[in-house]
Amino acid sequence: MLPGIGMFGTGEVTHVLVPILRDKGFNIVAIWGRTGKEAEQAALELKIPFHTAKIDDVLLRKDVDLVFITCPPFLHSQISVKALGIGKHVVCDKPMTLMQSDALKMVRASQYYPTLISIVNHSLRFLPAIAHMKRAIQEGYIGPPGPCLDQTLIDVKVRMGPLFNRKRYDWLCDESMGGGALNLVGSHVIDLVKFLTERKAVRVHGTVRTFAMYASHSHTGIRRVAAPDVCTFQMELESDGSTSSALVTVNINCHESNNAFQQEVVIYGPAGHLTVRGGDLVGHRLNAETGAIKEEMLYVDVQDLQFSTSDTTLPRPYVKGLCKLVGALRDAFHPNKESAGWIKEPVQAAATFEDGLYVQAVLDAIRKSSNERCWTKVNICTESPTNQQKQNVLANAAARIASVSAIRADPSINHTGYF
Repeated sequence: MLPGIGMFGTGEVTHVLVPILRDKGFNIVAIWGRTGKEAEQAALELKIPFHTAKIDDVLLRKDVDLVFITCPPFLHSQISVKALGIGKHVVCDKPMTLMQSDALKMVRASQYYPTLISIVNHSLRFLPAIAHMKRAIQEGYIGPPGPCLDQTLIDVKVRMGPLFNRKRYDWLCDESMGGGALNLVGSHVIDLVKFLTERKAVRVHGTVRTFAMYASHSHTGIRRVAAPDVCTFQMELESDGSTSSALVTVNINCHESNNAFQQEVVIYGPAGHLTVRGGDLVGHRLNAETGAIKEEMLYVDVQDLQFSTSDTTLPRPYVKGLCKLVGALRDAFHPNKESAGWIKEPVQAAATFEDGLYVQAVLDAIRKSSNERCWTKVNICTESPTNQQKQNVLANAAARIASVSAIRADPSINHTGYF
């Protein structure tokens, strides 16, 4: 039998996830919201039998075995660690946390309970075009077989509409609470590069800016937006030292009108290049004898979703990847004669909490680079912070808590999520 699902969050991701989960055969038995009214409204809209504003009321239910965490990021670590500690599988939305110290707690909890599923929702890993791209790289389409070569250029461009709803003010409007182009889109791109190349970034150079600094929200007047809507960054990947390291260039722009979405991922190698545009994969291979470049369509995305997405602003590639991720979870729990509980192979490609910690380290480095206007080394937290570091973390946390408290105190502000 498939596990019962407990949902944490009432935002747009939850409203997209619930139909996908039901389509794959899962039963959603409980939902948590920030307030009782918010939880009740979401439960009514999504036809979920139990709703609550208390975290433990969901986690302690015997019919909840798997939790999806799509609430504001400052709650991710708390819920994930507690859920793993009482034997619940966890799928956490991105960004995984706001600080590496919280991400490290999640990593250690997942390592302490290795028999439980603990993954991060980086759904692009499961997009069919991306899976075909990785397979082509490993088979030597752009160079010798194996992971991406050192002398490789990766270029990623994303064009989309605003990441927050202009009719309401919520955590998406504040970078310190997890909003903005870098957190919500850049985290996907950073994880995707690691997935495709199997290499981590060692140093970065970034520029993060907010151009639409003010927005008019209904019932709340004019409010200042502190979430960046444009970010550009470069990443140098780790190398074996024999050749120059791979370079990644990323440009994310959230100023497209009508919520139009365009995403292009290109990987260049000595023998050609591969391009994922939307959900399609195009290959350009160099003929060594003639020097001509042959273009061929390697994968065309013709599969449509089984449910309507016209009422959501989530980009279709991310939704399709999410469908595949949920399908992999279903296969992992599918009853079979050889094993009881669940099997790891279907979700082998999913991003782990260790991957989430790495992504958080890169995000921190990009923000630091943007502030200091220089190349910055990526430092991944591997130990608990010292007393001095704890004091710095507490000071930063106090600032975030002040922002959170101010928003939570305003009943007109909505706390929902994005992709």
